Amino acid sequence: MLNDVFAGLGEQALPILKIIWIDLVLSGDNAVLIALACRNLPERQRKWGIALGAAVAILMRIAFAGVVTQLMAVPWLKVVAGLMLFAIAVKLLMGEDEGEANVKASDRLFAAVMTIAIADATMSLDNVMAVAAVAEGSLGLIAFGVALSIPLIVFGSSLILSLINRFPVIIWAGAALLGWVAGELIAREHELHSALLAVGQATGLGEHGVHLALAALGAVSVVGVGWLLRRGKAPAHSA
Repeated sequence: MLNDVFAGLGEQALPILKIIWIDLVLSGDNAVLIALACRNLPERQRKWGIALGAAVAILMRIAFAGVVTQLMAVPWLKVVAGLMLFAIAVKLLMGEDEGEANVKASDRLFAAVMTIAIADATMSLDNVMAVAAVAEGSLGLIAFGVALSIPLIVFGSSLILSLINRFPVIIWAGAALLGWVAGELIAREHELHSALLAVGQATGLGEHGVHLALAALGAVSVVGVGWLLRRGKAPAHSA
């Protein structure tokens, strides 16, 4: 019986580690968003604004997670979601966080919370999609991902941002992981099962080998595309 328990924990260890890494990389922007929206509130209301804003962000993630998990059963949607994750990963490397700079601060509590709700709706979908893709429909893993995002959103912004500024490789590793998850998600598309099985038999990799190859291709492609785009962007900034 204990062997079964440890075996189950071992199977969940890799998805849990992936979710932790994704949350670390993608939750920082939401934490900064809340801080920016509440910066003009009176001192007494600021704590309430941060607490309510975090609660709104977390509730929206739970709702998004439920919707995304149900939609994953729709034919070809795993491919669409995989391509969206790929785009999110490349955008992460490009550093396009202009939405944060445009967050309007308010001196009224309700207005600040509404600002957080509207802005977070557009910013939290990437995190939810990535966690749902790793969880593969496991409500326990999705709940873990959402629960982990709570302290990261409320307390972790300064720590996460300082770590990223000090160790930029964190962003590259996070983007590569998102690319890996995107490849895995596309490989799990039911409509592609027969084609991938045939490729696995023809190449001798087997179905599992093809899945790993697609995941690796996703990770390498994200890093390659991100590097090329950043290289092309640098001369433009210099000019």
